[in-house]
Amino acid sequence: MASHADFVDYVADQMQQAGVIRSRRMFGEYGLYCDGVFFAVICGDQLFVKITPAGQAAFPDLPKAPPYEGARDYFLVEDVEDREQLAKLVRVTCEALKNLPQKKRRK
Repeated sequence: MASHADFVDYVADQMQQAGVIRSRRMFGEYGLYCDGVFFAVICGDQLFVKITPAGQAAFPDLPKAPPYEGARDYFLVEDVEDREQLAKLVRVTCEALKNLPQKKRRK
């Protein structure tokens, strides 16, 4: 089931405290970026945030699930109403992702 643009806009608005949030349509679903860092996907009108060691330490009780068949687990964020928690998760995740070694792009 494809996600609805109004849900994507709502979730992006909920996490504005974390930085500049941008969404991009990908394969019928949406990818989310914060300050240029890809950190989450919205699939089937559900928010999935990449799991990092820092995110795991800060949010050990968040459920994990793959956003689509064959994908690795992400955090499944069921409560998109809590702006402060959502912004904290996004900040922690993006900081950790920024510090990872960059992959080389194919030419």
